[in-house]
Amino acid sequence: MIVYLNQSYTTAANIAAAQGRKMTKSELREAVIKGAVLRVRPKIMTVASVILGLLPILLASGAGSDVMRPIAAPMVGGMLSAALLTLVVVPAAFFVWKERQSN
Repeated sequence: MIVYLNQSYTTAANIAAAQGRKMTKSELREAVIKGAVLRVRPKIMTVASVILGLLPILLASGAGSDVMRPIAAPMVGGMLSAALLTLVVVPAAFFVWKERQSN
């Protein structure tokens, strides 16, 4: 995610510098959104495939399910929290970081 955000930020900063000015807050916001959007589909596809793969283990009721269910449940929670972190927290933190860096 950081690579996409940084690439989008660098492109926007270079455009502003070519015009002889600093990046505005709205341009920074647009750059962060543009960079974050590039990562949404791959991340959602990864999370969905892992969760769909673990769903039969979570819903199983046969032999061995009492052992496998406690292993699969934290993995599903980890994938959901990783998606939230990657798609929401990291872009927001990047925005705050670059905003403070420019002041």
